[in-house]
Amino acid sequence: MKPTELSGRPTVQGLSVVDFHVHFRMNHDELTRSLAGGQFSDCGEGDSAGQRAVTTATAATSARWRRSWDFADPEGAEHDHGWQAEADRWVAELSAHSVEHANFVTAGGDAKMHELVAHAPHRFTGMAAMKDPYAPGAAQAFETAIVEHGLVGLKLFAPLMSERIDSTDDAVWRVAARNGVPIVIHFGHCGSAGGIAHNEFSNPAWLEAVAKRYPEITFVIPHFGIQHVQEVLFLMWACPNVVVDTSGSNQWVRYMASKLTLDDLFRRFYETMGSERIVFGSDSSWFPRGFARRYLVDQLRICWEMGMTPSDLQNIFGANAARLLKIDGWMPADPSLSA
Repeated sequence: MKPTELSGRPTVQGLSVVDFHVHFRMNHDELTRSLAGGQFSDCGEGDSAGQRAVTTATAATSARWRRSWDFADPEGAEHDHGWQAEADRWVAELSAHSVEHANFVTAGGDAKMHELVAHAPHRFTGMAAMKDPYAPGAAQAFETAIVEHGLVGLKLFAPLMSERIDSTDDAVWRVAARNGVPIVIHFGHCGSAGGIAHNEFSNPAWLEAVAKRYPEITFVIPHFGIQHVQEVLFLMWACPNVVVDTSGSNQWVRYMASKLTLDDLFRRFYETMGSERIVFGSDSSWFPRGFARRYLVDQLRICWEMGMTPSDLQNIFGANAARLLKIDGWMPADPSLSA
């Protein structure tokens, strides 16, 4: 696609695009690597024959998924030239696809995320990430990530936590409230093929108590809440500080007992919650795929065909993310689309 500009800034179909949900070097990140489901060829096969069989089977499922979407396999270790080179690839990738800004939600630790954002502060923001917000020292680590490293939020995976999200341990939530940053919490099935299908922590309905205790925090539920669409819709009805992001292929809809499509998701959330509570994300991660442009254009097509106004699309594909991330001085390249 030929890059397009408006007022000297990159645009896609006249919109300034901010990608709220990107992962950096997932195969080098202990937090996300464990959820890869054989996505990367060097994830390790385990010690037992049973573990090796599971790894082989899940890797085959991931390979079939990449084939169906016409995605190349992730590059092997021989193509790894270090994090700085990969960061430069991301800058080039954003420019090639006219994406103005990327927010990374994982990068292999908060210190590495700080280095990544410092490498291209005009194009990147980054969030802290942790496995368990109830672990000793979690709140202090989060505070350090924000205050000392300049990170702009927190990414969590509910199925990996040691307690349910409605635990009375509010230390991490107090840090977010005090610093005015959003929290992204993955609910529902977790990881690629072979990941976590369900556990006692994975239902977003449990977020209601916390969201009501901390109305000043924006809680972002990625991937439309995955299999918990019904719970998320009612949670958003109850809590105006809960929003969804659109990130990924959203192929989980294929596993729902009743027919559900990405078009259905956009229509239901837009009609009930409006454009201000839907945030575009791509869930891009590995190379050579790079930025998953197909997700962007598919979602744009759905929104245009629904008859959304350009201002509504600008909310979803840029303005909402820029507001949550507090991108300094940001406004759409087309001033007529400003809220």
